[in-house]
Amino acid sequence: MYRLFTGSAAGIRSRNVTHAMLCNQVVKRMYTTNYNVQLGDAGDKLFDKILIANRGEIACRVIRTAQRLGIKTVAVHSDVDKHALHVRAADEAVCIGPAPTSQSYLNIDAILDACKKTGAQAVHPGYGFLSENSKFVAALEKEGIAFIGPGSHAMHAMGDKIESKKIAKQAKVNVIPGFLGEVDEMDEVLKIAREIGYPVMVKASAGGGGKGMRIAWNDEDVKIGFRLSKQEAKSSFGDDRMLIEKYIDNGRHIEIQVLADGQGTALYFPERECSIQRRNQKVVEEAPSPFLDDATRKAMGEQAISLCNAVGYKSAGTVEFLVDSNKNFYFLEMNTRLQVEHPITEYITGVDLVEGMIRIAAGQKLKVQQKDIKINGWAMESRVYAEDPYRNFLPSIGKLTKYKIPEGEGVRVDGGVYEGGDISIYYDPLICKLVTHGNTRKQSIDRMKTALDSYIIRGVNHNVPFLRAVMENKRFLSGKINTKFIPEEFPQGFKGFEFSDQQKADAAALAGAIQLATIKRDYSVTDQISAKTEAPEEIKLIITLGNVKTNPDAPTIPVTVTYLDENDTYLVEYDQVDGRPSLPDTNVTLDWAVGNTTVNARLSKSITSYVSQLTKKHSLGYTLTFLGTEIEVSVLTPRQKELLSLIPAKKEQDTSNMLKSPMPGSIQSVNIKEGDKVVIGQELVVVEAMKMQNVLRAAADGVVKKVYVKPGIAVAVDEVLVEFEKKSDETKDVKKA
Repeated sequence: MYRLFTGSAAGIRSRNVTHAMLCNQVVKRMYTTNYNVQLGDAGDKLFDKILIANRGEIACRVIRTAQRLGIKTVAVHSDVDKHALHVRAADEAVCIGPAPTSQSYLNIDAILDACKKTGAQAVHPGYGFLSENSKFVAALEKEGIAFIGPGSHAMHAMGDKIESKKIAKQAKVNVIPGFLGEVDEMDEVLKIAREIGYPVMVKASAGGGGKGMRIAWNDEDVKIGFRLSKQEAKSSFGDDRMLIEKYIDNGRHIEIQVLADGQGTALYFPERECSIQRRNQKVVEEAPSPFLDDATRKAMGEQAISLCNAVGYKSAGTVEFLVDSNKNFYFLEMNTRLQVEHPITEYITGVDLVEGMIRIAAGQKLKVQQKDIKINGWAMESRVYAEDPYRNFLPSIGKLTKYKIPEGEGVRVDGGVYEGGDISIYYDPLICKLVTHGNTRKQSIDRMKTALDSYIIRGVNHNVPFLRAVMENKRFLSGKINTKFIPEEFPQGFKGFEFSDQQKADAAALAGAIQLATIKRDYSVTDQISAKTEAPEEIKLIITLGNVKTNPDAPTIPVTVTYLDENDTYLVEYDQVDGRPSLPDTNVTLDWAVGNTTVNARLSKSITSYVSQLTKKHSLGYTLTFLGTEIEVSVLTPRQKELLSLIPAKKEQDTSNMLKSPMPGSIQSVNIKEGDKVVIGQELVVVEAMKMQNVLRAAADGVVKKVYVKPGIAVAVDEVLVEFEKKSDETKDVKKA
């Protein structure tokens, strides 16, 4: 299938072009980075047309720079991505196959065919998929199509983690102790792991993005991790070769961006701090690092350039290091592509890295020197994913029923979705990369807080509550972080932001002001209220931070709310509870129209401005998103509270004897059958979601009553997979590996 926005059918042309123009406006609004470093001249000969062999936000990102340079773009897409933002933003689009990546975005023949059909002179691979596949590069070279990235030799040498470590060692780059070779047989794997000494990292030679990687602390971990990582690597990269190396505990993950033109100019950029990770996948990044000094930064940059020179590297790339508490650094790997977190480097240096890649691929020499690369301020990136942080970050799929990106000074959104679009089961659940820039680290963080609070996402679960909690974390604010930050700061998983007493009082004051503002608005609507003619100026309320019906022990705060003036200012007086002294009164000034989602408020007592969201209005009050966390707030008059206590609570259905899928995905294996006896910890079912293998295990001994699934079928979140024979006072749930 081949679709050109300027097709001959007038109706189709008009509809597609209009949609494309709207999507281009969305893409343009996302980027606010000031690219003030000149890499070349406006009249330099580049390409007439390039194809982006990727999808989502990175495809939109490449399209944006190509448009600025006056280059036509071609998008490729699977059949389920036909309405994706990157498809609509490009000048042309070609369908390259069905949803599975092996038949579309990893299909080299289909992408080559798309290049020939459209006359694309070059291909930008983005990241992931074929971005580090040397066979793909060789195939393009054979057809005379430029690859906007390194040559096949450098890619093969650096993209292979085993080979790259050998080259790094020869180039006098510090390397992590480990076995410099491929491992395959389990006996050999265990032998090498014991020789290196636990803990070890089992990882895919061709891996990246946290996929195909497991930390092993003992023999049993190695057995499980090797099998699962090998499966993930095969699914994600088509290459299941594995290696083992020493795991540097309590280290920092710090990386150096490089840009080399192959004509004598090789630049290194200020480092990116990428230590906040979950399952070896980066979650929050910043540039520069709050840990490095100038001497260490220079030494790391020089070693990165030595590695580039050793393989004749040409294009953008990233050299990743692990840094210990004494600032000793060790080569981890080199990513021979544009990195996900490249926007923070662009923000603090003013360099458009995508433009640099395009110019280098077109044979241009960079007109910039190392002395021109300077640090300007601080940048922060939060990866916003469609996942449920309250359920161990399990992926979420569905339609974005409401979607509004944050805007403002120093805010950039690299996204590839839009309101009404779908988050698919087939691909990475990244919604966007939210990036902020400030003169200082504190200003960058403060802007990130406001941006996260302003971000409206409905229809899927997302990790904004977790990201917002990180921005308030004292250890994060101090800069004393490492790769174990998340497991150490959230040892029991994420349970929601822990509000201080003052923040609870502020949330209650906000809810009280919203309630009186809503009542006054209702009185202003003709024929809505017939019993009284004037709106009340004061109201007594009992505010409960939680669902008062299902959680009677939730914090309760009685208040009196009084309307003060037409500037939407309300006096909130906190009443005494059980003889305890009341809190000091506060004024709440609202910048909010009834019916709007975003609520801006300033509280005089805490001297704090909040950006909150009124997510839902229900019979007992509201659902508010406050400091990133969604909370139910019951707002009742004393009489309503009294009457509610007389209504009996509804009993919850007992599902303790059922194994439910904690995520949408596809069943990879079922390892039990009806009648089987299972023991605690036994592997029951493996579910694949977003290319990650998730093992579901028994949390208690039991007997299988019925199995509802088989390998290959798709399942929804909370779908029942296995039912166990019931036993009194015994839980038959599972824990995720």
